Amino acid sequence: MSILLVDDNPRIAESLAIAIDLAGHRLDVASGPEEGFSLLAAQRYDAILLDLNYAAGRTDGAEGLAMLERLLADDPGACIIVITAHSGIKLAVAAMQAGARDFVMKPWRNAELIAKIEVAARRRPVHPTTPEAAMAAEPARLLGESDAIERVRSLVRRIGPTMAGVVVTGPSGAGRGLIAAAIHAASTGSARAMVRIDLRDPLAWDRLDQGTPGATFLLRHPDRLDEVAQARLLDRLGPEDRFIAIADTPRAISPALARRIAMVEIAAPALVERPADIPLLARHFARIAAQRHGRPPPRFTPAAEALFAHALWPDEARGLAAAIERALLLGEDGVIDAALLTPAPVAGMAGT
Repeated sequence: MSILLVDDNPRIAESLAIAIDLAGHRLDVASGPEEGFSLLAAQRYDAILLDLNYAAGRTDGAEGLAMLERLLADDPGACIIVITAHSGIKLAVAAMQAGARDFVMKPWRNAELIAKIEVAARRRPVHPTTPEAAMAAEPARLLGESDAIERVRSLVRRIGPTMAGVVVTGPSGAGRGLIAAAIHAASTGSARAMVRIDLRDPLAWDRLDQGTPGATFLLRHPDRLDEVAQARLLDRLGPEDRFIAIADTPRAISPALARRIAMVEIAAPALVERPADIPLLARHFARIAAQRHGRPPPRFTPAAEALFAHALWPDEARGLAAAIERALLLGEDGVIDAALLTPAPVAGMAGT
């Protein structure tokens, strides 16, 4: 069983890691909400242990309760056990009312905590083990705290559970595919993998006939088809299926086809619309790259941190991820400086 601990106390993490390993489970540790969401964006966990306070001197539990709310909004079935002090029984009750599976008070006995985790995790639906189901269970969390990405998350929560066709627009590299995956993850058909079709490939059209009724299809670039091809596509869409499209110019989609695949538009925001999210995304991409290449997570210098808010990143988040991975490989002593990052400067943003 995979368990995520979100707690800023290294002694608790070290002690619990030993106990969980002896019990035959695996523990990953995040020191706070930002790192926790970063790990959750990379993989799914069977259970989450969530401390409620992180900032020095805070005892109101607001940070942990806010993370709990967002975790459950993204994944209503998440198995979350909150951690609180003896004086925090009211916080524990509030967390349970908000959707936590259980709570544990400090100090605890490791054997009792592990038993609670195992009982709570058994109440979560078992993940299917087929390749299709494994693909469907991939994480689809949208990272960021900006108003721009929160608007996207809000739309995903409202539209995801419906059968409405959705077209995801916005710049290439801004996370359109991830938004499409999040829509599917929020749907009633999330247990089945989306059937992904690049409509520019004539051979890929055969996949339209491979899904069983009620399948979800991800259609890339319907706006690049001419009128005849769009009419052919419309004729092949199953009446019981759900369609999510990714398009550069949704107005190029014919009205008849749009009624099936583009009833609602969700625009992926460019990084310039969410500059405050860039450092968070950068640290997330750095963790992923470090894990891929077997290196410790790097540290960004103040100059590199300043660059994030004052630069235009070609290819959006995808380009930012590539720049950080390249800088990780070229950097020394686990440090990434601005000189290793090569974005294009934004005119008029210097000195703001």
